[in-house]
Amino acid sequence: MRYRVFHRTDYAYSGRVQDSVGQFHLIPRELPWQTVSSHAVTVDPAPSDVERDIDYFGNSVTYFHVTDPHSRLSIESTSEVEVTTPEYSEAALSQPWENARPLLAPDTTGAWSATEFALESPRAALEQSAREYAAASLLPGRPLGEAVSDLMHRIHADFDYDSTATTVTSTVADAMRKRAGVCQDFAHLALSGLRGHGVAARYVSGYLATRPAPGQERVFGADASHAWLAVWAPGGEWLAIDPTNDQWADDRYVTVAWGRDYGDVSPVKGIIFTKAKRSTLRVSVDVAPL
Repeated sequence: MRYRVFHRTDYAYSGRVQDSVGQFHLIPRELPWQTVSSHAVTVDPAPSDVERDIDYFGNSVTYFHVTDPHSRLSIESTSEVEVTTPEYSEAALSQPWENARPLLAPDTTGAWSATEFALESPRAALEQSAREYAAASLLPGRPLGEAVSDLMHRIHADFDYDSTATTVTSTVADAMRKRAGVCQDFAHLALSGLRGHGVAARYVSGYLATRPAPGQERVFGADASHAWLAVWAPGGEWLAIDPTNDQWADDRYVTVAWGRDYGDVSPVKGIIFTKAKRSTLRVSVDVAPL
């Protein structure tokens, strides 16, 4: 599948902003199953300094600095990507899930690069309740693909998708207590549960191409950023699962960045210098098949 991905973030402030410093992860990754044919990002007002780089996790990241006084700030990204469904070897999926614990098998191929994804991170704390929840799926000797898929199915069935239940700063404990949240919460919950048992897994940020209901037209800008996770299998493969939609990632998933949790790969973040008391944020996303 080929897609044109559009992402626009608009900030409006109640007063003048003297200085804006920020960074964004908006350019999709080049991957064996994903090719980026074009991309463009614009910042308005035009920044006095802008620099694109590759971050620690291999993601494309851009830093910018706006020094002209402004009361609005817009960041707009457009990319064209081609995506195929990732393929996994039977050997990777059929091995016991216990093998996916790099801290216990440091000499396993790829373990050194997966180790940090088996550790606690700021937004995916090792919550005891999440560890206990994951234990029901991680039965002794159970094949890795089967075990993580079962965890995915259970989160989808047991937790309600509710955008009012949590915020961007909510914790794994909040989601466990409310049994509700959004894609970010479900990914963090799964990460906490798996890492609590030593399994390496990473947070993935990107987009999911959605389809309008039968008889309805596509509404431009009605899509949203999405989050899922990928579980490490010894040998270097990563099985991407989406608890929000109860499926493995396929050719509808556009991968932008991955890290330990949301904090590593948030689409846009930064600091402003202002006396303004209020601000509003509006985000528009569109993933259109070509």
